[in-house]
Amino acid sequence: MRLASFALAVAIVAAPHVALAQDSVKADEQILIKQIQTDRRAVYAQNLGLTDDESKAFWPIYDEYETAAKKVTDARLELLDQYAAKYDALTDADAKDMLATRTKLDTEAFTLRQKYAKKVQQAIPSVKALRYVQLQDRIDNVIAGNLYTLIPIAR
Repeated sequence: MRLASFALAVAIVAAPHVALAQDSVKADEQILIKQIQTDRRAVYAQNLGLTDDESKAFWPIYDEYETAAKKVTDARLELLDQYAAKYDALTDADAKDMLATRTKLDTEAFTLRQKYAKKVQQAIPSVKALRYVQLQDRIDNVIAGNLYTLIPIAR
């Protein structure tokens, strides 16, 4: 599995990205997202072992999920931009709003993952669907781990 090299790539790409988040550089954010999506797709392709018929069933569901998940990702990036902009003068009211938004986005992301895990399980064998979810968890945890170590804790 090439998850370790994927993790390293995410860490390298994410490091300068988060430093630039204070400047709200949307173009860099979109480049980062596109690279992660490309790398993620390659990890799935390499590790799922899909037949041609399974691929025809899986990839449209995957693409649909990525499109839906992008809305949540964009909202998370916007929240990160807000946090970076207010970091030095963060108020309790700001923090309360950010926490509510974060909780809402976490719920949306979880709901999407459940919905599409079921769709994937209907489209391909359950063992491969489980492998997909496991890979998704590992990739998301690597990304989160690398990203959140770069974001300073609220003062």
